[in-house]
Amino acid sequence: MRHEQTEILIIGAGPSGSVAAGLLRQQGRQVLVIEKEQFPRFSIGESLLPQSMEYIEAAGFLQDVVEAGFQYKNGAAFQRGEKQTQFDFRDKFSKGWGTTYQVQRADFDHVLAKAAEKAGAEVRYRHQVVTVNVDGERPQVTVLSPEGETYQVSARFLLDASGFGRILPRLLDLETPSAFPLRGAYFTHVQDNIPSGSFDRNKILISVHPEHVDVWFWTIPFSNGRCSQGVVARTEFLERYSGTETERLQAIIAETPTLASLLKDAVWDTPARKLTGYAANVKSLWGPGYALLGNAGEFLDPVFSSGVTIAVKSASLATAAIAREFAGEKVDWQADYADPLKGGVDAFRAFVESWYAGGFQDVIFHQDQSPEIRRMIAAILAGYAWDKQNPYVAEPRRLKTLEQLCAA
Repeated sequence: MRHEQTEILIIGAGPSGSVAAGLLRQQGRQVLVIEKEQFPRFSIGESLLPQSMEYIEAAGFLQDVVEAGFQYKNGAAFQRGEKQTQFDFRDKFSKGWGTTYQVQRADFDHVLAKAAEKAGAEVRYRHQVVTVNVDGERPQVTVLSPEGETYQVSARFLLDASGFGRILPRLLDLETPSAFPLRGAYFTHVQDNIPSGSFDRNKILISVHPEHVDVWFWTIPFSNGRCSQGVVARTEFLERYSGTETERLQAIIAETPTLASLLKDAVWDTPARKLTGYAANVKSLWGPGYALLGNAGEFLDPVFSSGVTIAVKSASLATAAIAREFAGEKVDWQADYADPLKGGVDAFRAFVESWYAGGFQDVIFHQDQSPEIRRMIAAILAGYAWDKQNPYVAEPRRLKTLEQLCAA
């Protein structure tokens, strides 16, 4: 069997893998990326958060993303029945980017992967990792090429950026159940035909079902007159409906008058898809010679579009630790990588849990809101979940107090 060696082997060319590759190339590292699919390929997670732009810029990919022509995004809008509110991410507590983009992930991920190649990383599409061995001096993977050849690659360090493929968690028995209930989603892309002026295309729209506080919809507009439309609910709720995935999605939207009215002229020209049991967790985010990035480690929930931001933040933290380790420093991967990453994830988690319980919805739709607290909330919704200067990041349990005040 043919055997290769590289400094850094990355499994997956999605956002975390490509941004990690760009950051590592700036360190002068040799980078090989193994990607199972042929890009461009479909993916969800289409509404970026401004915090992610910091890491895209740091990787050297900013111009590539800006020039791709994606839909500009400056905030998030929410509606529940007749109640509406919105957050402008430029008016936030934390410093940093206040704008970003809403993207078709097939195109966005391809832009990042091509930028990584342009930076000097080698990306091999349609190559599949079939086994992993981390017991030796160096991590070693066995790869199946599209031509059917099996070969091995050993690396000084291995990064799993395989997303929902979760290569290392599956092959190394790292998976552990998520604490979140089993939820699913129906979703598709439509030609939305939303009249000009009736909808702010610079913001993602989150709509809440009028009778079920834990059922919500995303409407993510793109720059070409289309939008991503989906619904998220517990699987038992989704299974109440019959027909195709498209018919089920349309039926649930029909129960939500504000959203149904907005999409009344939409052309449903793409069959809807279904995703269930997406929440995931692992026993550890790192091990001897490897680390897990983004969704390969933990995925919470799509409600606040945190997935890509967590992915590229993990790439930044991991590559910084690799730089120190390769320079001969002693790196504590738990303290220097896993714990800092988990801190931001836990801040997001508090908001996700509160959203589904209804408390956070009561907060954002409350008629008497403190402008300063709104700016703190806007910062977290913009992705700044690692800014410990924000009281709701430093102590996420403060959110419970805020919920109680709004309920009083």
